[in-house]
Amino acid sequence: MVNRSYNHIERSIFENVGKHGWQSMSVFDPDGKLPGFTYSIGFATTLHAPEFIIFGLNRELMHNMLWEVFHQIRAGQIVSHGLHWKNIIGGFDCVSMHATHEDLFREYTTSARWYWQETGHTGVPEIYQLVWPGARDGLFPWDDGCDQGVIDLQPKLWA
Repeated sequence: MVNRSYNHIERSIFENVGKHGWQSMSVFDPDGKLPGFTYSIGFATTLHAPEFIIFGLNRELMHNMLWEVFHQIRAGQIVSHGLHWKNIIGGFDCVSMHATHEDLFREYTTSARWYWQETGHTGVPEIYQLVWPGARDGLFPWDDGCDQGVIDLQPKLWA
């Protein structure tokens, strides 16, 4: 931790990463026009693994999904683009997609970048988007016939 004065949220991030290995950050549009999202802070420093971001589900579910990803990585899972993750969300696989969107650190994962740099690292941490399928048909946003609601709730941050 860099020697400077931190606000309450910044101190909380350091405390939670120290205690639990990571913290989730949830962001929701107060008008409800844009899908909410939750991302990890601390996977990169604690696990030497990418951070993750999930869109479009409720806050508690996204937090629990990130906990499961954390546990699987800690148990030895290697993160890769297109990897199918088991046991993340009831009965369905999720897929990790390497996030490369030009606004990734300006619009989405600002605190992950901040924490990474405050812990003495340069540049930005690697980020993966965890993509979930539609509950009715099991289709992902890139699959033909995927429900438009599933597509709309998961902005494409990968190339």
